[in-house]
Amino acid sequence: MSHVSKIKFLYIVSCIAWIATTGCSQLEPQTGAPILLFNGTGTSQNDVAAIENILQGKGHLYVTANSKQLNRMSESQLMSHRLIIIPGGNYITMGDNLTPQTTERLRNALRGGVNYLGICAGGLLAGKADCNSLNLTSGVKFDFYGVVKQGLHKAAVPITCVNTPVIEHYWEDGPEFTGWGQVVGTYPDGTPAIVEGDFGAGLVILCGVHPEAPETWRRGMTFTTTARDANDYTGTLIDAALHGTRLPHN
Repeated sequence: MSHVSKIKFLYIVSCIAWIATTGCSQLEPQTGAPILLFNGTGTSQNDVAAIENILQGKGHLYVTANSKQLNRMSESQLMSHRLIIIPGGNYITMGDNLTPQTTERLRNALRGGVNYLGICAGGLLAGKADCNSLNLTSGVKFDFYGVVKQGLHKAAVPITCVNTPVIEHYWEDGPEFTGWGQVVGTYPDGTPAIVEGDFGAGLVILCGVHPEAPETWRRGMTFTTTARDANDYTGTLIDAALHGTRLPHN
């Protein structure tokens, strides 16, 4: 084999090896860590990064799973985690890129004791929706916070929680959760912004705002409380969901 041919051969072999290893990392399900963070099709990658920043700051062990990975995971693999986090994004796209078998396995894992934290789109996906949703709510379908009808899609929104100082959070086309769960926090119009409830043996916490939002998301908006205050509350939500601990509620 000539020198040039040998170089081409080694290049081809290295490419095949690279494809094989990256293919495994993209397709093989991940298990074992306490927290599974979904980062699949339809999720906001900026939001995934914001949540990862909070998780890393608190020293939580976690793994991520994209849509293909989640679709490949068995019920027992899902139950190797204590908490599943679904972030913001497009909930319809998220649901439609999961199979009905996947959402059923997720429901079974939650019934078996895995907990769930849904933020914004992750909250909508938890209800009955116009897509392949999780329907953890016995048929309750969630709507968007009412200011959407006024043409507002981003805002600094003060959220009033039980036994907690009011914190202004970044909100972007987020839902309200009328009709399901116990109310942990409310929007200014009194509708539920944060709720919690049971699904089988699992604790479900749904949040319509983005307490994980970094300072950079706040540009051009006026807040009276800090991003650190909001980020700290994200930690409160994660800890409660991870350990199955009830938050103060009405």
